[in-house]
Amino acid sequence: MQEPDLDRLAETVIESNPAYDGIRVSVRVDKHRMADGRIADREIVRHPDSVVILALREDGLIPFVRQWRAPAAGVLLELPAGKIDPGEAPEAAARRELREEVGLDPGELEPLPPFYVAPGWATERLFAYIARDCAESPLPPDDDEELLIEWLALGEAMQRAEAGEIIDAKSLVLMQALALRAIGPLGRKVVHHYRGADI
Repeated sequence: MQEPDLDRLAETVIESNPAYDGIRVSVRVDKHRMADGRIADREIVRHPDSVVILALREDGLIPFVRQWRAPAAGVLLELPAGKIDPGEAPEAAARRELREEVGLDPGELEPLPPFYVAPGWATERLFAYIARDCAESPLPPDDDEELLIEWLALGEAMQRAEAGEIIDAKSLVLMQALALRAIGPLGRKVVHHYRGADI
């Protein structure tokens, strides 16, 4: 298969104008020259990178947290997550957040490929981990957070996602990653070759 010509998509920043500088985010409006010479404005929200962790207890249960999310104007059920502090390594942030939010210190942190939250307008990348061999070791929670912990098996979490009760994208990504591992090599082969027919 021929490699696509990615140069025909490249854009060059020709002007950058700060629009807002807040506590956690900043916004700028960039003027880009597209590869064909057209000019386009791009609104970009700069947000620190973050971590999200799916922790597995010995009995197979996974800790989720319920918390108020102001942009969603409601309480969401999510995996533990949080922003990476300046100068902090992603793995250290994952360990800290897991201890702060659910009181667990992982013996093993398996990294998954990082991904962008909303690449159309935000710089934030999420570093994802599966945590195992966790021991209780709580840290004080952040001053501005109020959380309720809920333990779910993967199957129940997937049912809640199908019912529209788990609607947080980062949590869904990690749940799907774990589910794909759970189906084993034959199941992954079926998924790899799936073409949209009913199964």
